[in-house]
Amino acid sequence: MVMGLGQATAADFPTRPIRLIVHFPAGSSTDVIARTFGESVSKKLGQQIIIDNKPGADGSIAANELKRSAADGYTIMLATNSAMSGVPATRKTPPYDVTTDFTPITEIGRYNFFLYVSKDVPAKNLKELIAYAKANPGKLAYGSGNITGRLAFASVVAANNLDVTPVPYKGEPPAITDLITGRIQAMVATSGTGLPQVKDGKILALATILEKRSAAAPDVPTIAEAGFPDFKIEPWAGLFGPPNMPRDIVALLNNAFKEAMSDPAVKQRMAEQDFTLTPSTPEDLGALVKRQLDIHRKMVSVAGIEIIE
Repeated sequence: MVMGLGQATAADFPTRPIRLIVHFPAGSSTDVIARTFGESVSKKLGQQIIIDNKPGADGSIAANELKRSAADGYTIMLATNSAMSGVPATRKTPPYDVTTDFTPITEIGRYNFFLYVSKDVPAKNLKELIAYAKANPGKLAYGSGNITGRLAFASVVAANNLDVTPVPYKGEPPAITDLITGRIQAMVATSGTGLPQVKDGKILALATILEKRSAAAPDVPTIAEAGFPDFKIEPWAGLFGPPNMPRDIVALLNNAFKEAMSDPAVKQRMAEQDFTLTPSTPEDLGALVKRQLDIHRKMVSVAGIEIIE
């Protein structure tokens, strides 16, 4: 990941609105995070942050657009491990090189994901779900709205040799709708998407994939407590620019988004999303991407996920 000197400087930046690309659909957890930060950062910079949703292809459509954009700070992207670690790990010929084709700005935070099931499934915990799937081969379908969700559930499937059907979606909102209606029977998704439905009694949460129980659902066990201690994916979101962004503009945006993390309105909204804020340096974000790429590649292999040509 390269930060160049370029021609543009932060002296007068920004003089016009900034486009913030989001590789998930409107209504998704990442979209909510982007819009919350966009409102706060707009006030700090004196220019509007325009959210541009470009879902599909696990984030590679949006990432490729960012890659081709001018490195002037007016096009940036709120990206997750789906686009920055998952895509390179699941493509035979990745559409971009995450180490050189983007400029890291700052990590934004960490998501919490839960494994959810339809109320039609006779399972109150993960062991019961696995037992039911084994007793009913081919009967269950699981959805995924991102690579994290897909890898997480596929890991459970592979570890238990289950015969279930994966159903990919362009984002979590349509998948959670199908989970509620029973078109699919299980999925791994973010807190922001799934927990409101759990609280409304529409679906059940069987486990969280993080190392610690969530304050938003303290009675739900971790996936390690449920029997899978080796799960290593850290679902994260970070801010990136095109390659070779000027260092002073990177520093300005890094500072603006870090300041937004102290905004009480932002902190409250992120708590509601069960999203932990984790500001960082650009260098630390770059290191996170590389570390998680290695982990994703290992998990893709272990889970037996087919590499896309």
